[in-house]
Amino acid sequence: MSSESLESLQEELGQTKDQNDRLAQALKLARDEIERMRAQVEAVNHPPVQVGVVLSTNAEAREAKVALGGRTMFLSVAPAVDLLGLAPGQSVRVNENMIVSGELRAERTGEVVPVIQLVGADRALVSVDSAKKMIYLAGHLRHGGVRPGDSLLIDSRAGIALEKVVRADVEQLLQPETPDVTYADIGGLDEQIEKVRDAVELPFKNPGLYREYGLRAPKGILLYGPPGSGKTLIAKAVAASLAVGGSKPYFLSIKGPEVLNKFVGETERHIRAIFSRARQLASEDVPVVIFFDEMEALFRTRGSGISSDVETLVVPQLLAEMDGLETLENVIVIGASNREDMIDPAVLRPGRLDVRIRVDRPDRMGALDIFSKYLTAQLPYSQQTLEGFGSAENAAASLREMLVERLYERSEDTALFRLTFSDGPEKTVYASDLVSGAMIAAIVERAKKFAVKDTLRGNPGLTKAHLTAAMLEELRETMDLAATTTPKEWARVTGLTDRDVTSVTALKRLEENNG
Repeated sequence: MSSESLESLQEELGQTKDQNDRLAQALKLARDEIERMRAQVEAVNHPPVQVGVVLSTNAEAREAKVALGGRTMFLSVAPAVDLLGLAPGQSVRVNENMIVSGELRAERTGEVVPVIQLVGADRALVSVDSAKKMIYLAGHLRHGGVRPGDSLLIDSRAGIALEKVVRADVEQLLQPETPDVTYADIGGLDEQIEKVRDAVELPFKNPGLYREYGLRAPKGILLYGPPGSGKTLIAKAVAASLAVGGSKPYFLSIKGPEVLNKFVGETERHIRAIFSRARQLASEDVPVVIFFDEMEALFRTRGSGISSDVETLVVPQLLAEMDGLETLENVIVIGASNREDMIDPAVLRPGRLDVRIRVDRPDRMGALDIFSKYLTAQLPYSQQTLEGFGSAENAAASLREMLVERLYERSEDTALFRLTFSDGPEKTVYASDLVSGAMIAAIVERAKKFAVKDTLRGNPGLTKAHLTAAMLEELRETMDLAATTTPKEWARVTGLTDRDVTSVTALKRLEENNG
């Protein structure tokens, strides 16, 4: 065969190969198009898939209890579906053979309802259109994250709560809590605690005896006095002390500024919502304490406002709600204020806030008692401190005595301010005049932080120097605050005097006083 013929055959062979390649590509495209059209036909003719909500599962039978279209059914679960991953509240696909064939994302729509009461770990009593309904909780809601007063997104047909909804409204102020503070945690206020217990615990724990003598339980208590003296702690301890027969009392803590709203009528609506929530909780025959902190912010004397005079509407709303408590048991209102002179007199009259207790600054014995709650023998003292005092108990007791002695010494070394009054005489303010439970707690807290920093530097343990430095720093900050505040207001708020103060003069620097 000649070379020309061979080249001709090779050229024809190459052309044939190219044609085969093009034909194979065309066949592949045609096959893909046929598959795509087949998939479209199958999708068009695919039977409908229903959506259900899992209520529970049975691993042994490999089935799930599913709420489907208003019915509850036990359905088999396809092998491809992770049965252990199907938690209550999970949305699932149910095919034409009524088999759970896949998982879906949880529903994001439904009714939002408030929780009235939790029943066990997996159920909740909710309010739906003024009626009560028992529903199941989805799996992720069964771990202590839901409390009475919370808002839940529910599937009413399935009877299950799907999600906790956080609402930016006054309802978020109405989350009841059960305080863990007891009277034993409060130091230096034995007399005030005894008065509170007489006013609150006796009628709540002995209602029959009160009815026999024709007595009624007080509607409210006002705790007033300088800031940091323990008013809030007493209110929390009151709530904890009302536990009777294993029932847990409710504590609604309402801070005045949180309830105020710039829109007309909104603050009054918030007040109504607070008392409505209290009535709802008290209907369970459980004590409810409504605690208004910073009471003067909400219920100022009417006519004292500078511009809006909002108190002319808010105070009557409170009076109406408190007067409505006459037929309601198990509810008591506790107010706390360090400016009781600013509260409307109608709020303070007998029949509303029946009991008024002044919570004053602690004396020496009271301060020692408060220090004993914070400066305990269980703290890690330095080795040098332990060797000097012999034991942790002796160290704690001696350091408490030292701090109280320094704070309550009335001499030139502890004189901090001189108050000048508009009507003549002056008054010297000593460190002991400013002592409060909050200050004592802050002193010990600062000392602990100093000890932590020294421990990181290689000098472990709490020392006398840490406590002394903490005390001086706390007093120094108090002096700085007085220098930047209106003298009259500072003196009134701190409870030093109710007279008209024209000036507050710092006598000397603390570094000079105490070295």
